[in-house]
Amino acid sequence: MKSPEEKEAFYKKLKSQLSDTAMWPSEYLYKFIVKTDTVKIENIESIFNHLGAVITTNASKNGKYTSVSVNVRLKNPDHVIEKYKEVAEKIPDVISL
Repeated sequence: MKSPEEKEAFYKKLKSQLSDTAMWPSEYLYKFIVKTDTVKIENIESIFNHLGAVITTNASKNGKYTSVSVNVRLKNPDHVIEKYKEVAEKIPDVISL
């Protein structure tokens, strides 16, 4: 598990990269992996509710895991990071790619 300092350094670097590579507002594609659990998937979907997000899911070959892709138009890099933090806080054992 990453320390709070490592997490903040990651988000600071991500913000810098997003600022340098995109004109905002912009489309952003999130990818998450969770153990296949409808509650977890619905919770991810609810975090992006009312943002006009296009959400697709794909179960792994054996059905144990599900990838959730979220394509959404966001205002700025801070909004991107805010959503990553919200998903990490509300969904146990989520993997963000």
